[in-house]
Amino acid sequence: MKRFIREWLFQKWYWFISKTDKNAEVLFMNFGYDHPSLKIPLLPEDETNRYSIQLYHQLALHGELTGKTICEVGCGRGGGLSYLHRTFKPLHSLGIDLNPLAINFNTQFYREKDMHFKQGDAQALPVEDESFDLVINVESSHRYPQFGQFLSEVYRSLKPGGQLLITDFRFSDEVEAMKADIAESGFTVKHTEIINQQVVDALKADDARRRGLVKRLIPSLLRSTGLNFAGAIGSETYNRFKENKYVYFNYVLEK
Repeated sequence: MKRFIREWLFQKWYWFISKTDKNAEVLFMNFGYDHPSLKIPLLPEDETNRYSIQLYHQLALHGELTGKTICEVGCGRGGGLSYLHRTFKPLHSLGIDLNPLAINFNTQFYREKDMHFKQGDAQALPVEDESFDLVINVESSHRYPQFGQFLSEVYRSLKPGGQLLITDFRFSDEVEAMKADIAESGFTVKHTEIINQQVVDALKADDARRRGLVKRLIPSLLRSTGLNFAGAIGSETYNRFKENKYVYFNYVLEK
C-alpha cells in the first residue's frame, strides 16, 4: 500500500510539472549531489542545475560512456541524458520514460545528434536484446512495482560485459528486498556506496533555487507539498535523508 500511494503521488506530481512548466525551467527532477572533490566545470546554461548534474556526473564516472551505446531508463525531462551525451560523447543515446508528456517534451526540446527518446515501461523495455553497452537509471527505480523485472529487462538489453549504473533511494526497511532482487538478477556487483550525506549537502546548497521554483510554478495551496517533493530544508523528505530513513545509494552492476 505504501508503494502504491507513493507511485500515485509521483505520477500526479510529474503530470502537474509537465503542465505548468511553460518555460522549461524543470529539466531535472532529482535531489542532487555535492562533494568538495566534484566541482566540475559547466557551461553557463548548465550552472543553474549544477547539483542535479553532479548526481549524473558522479555516477557516469563509474562507467565508460565515450563511444558507447547508452540508454537512460526513466529519463524524465531529459536534462540528465542531454548532459551525459554532450559531455561524455557516447556513440548513441536513448532515453526511455513511461510518461508520454515527458517524451513529447524531450523530442521537441532537445536537438543533440544521435540522441533520441522513446516512450516505454522500465519493466518491459521496448528494445532488442543486447542493444546497449551501458544503461543508466537515476532516481527512478524506487517507483517500479517490480524492481526484479526491471533488472531482468536491463540484463536482456545489455551486451555481454555491459553495465547498469543506478543511483536512487529506498526506505530503510526496503533495502534488504532490493539487495535480494540484485542477488537473483544474474548481475555482478562491481561497486556500491551510500551517498546520503552528499545528497543532503546538495539539498542544502540548492535550497533557495528549489524554493524559488516551487513559488513560481506551484499554486499557494499546494506549495507545502511542492516543497516536500523538492526536498526543501525542513521538509519530511529532507529529514528522511538526513536521518537515514531514506537510504540513498550508488550501484554498478555488470552483466
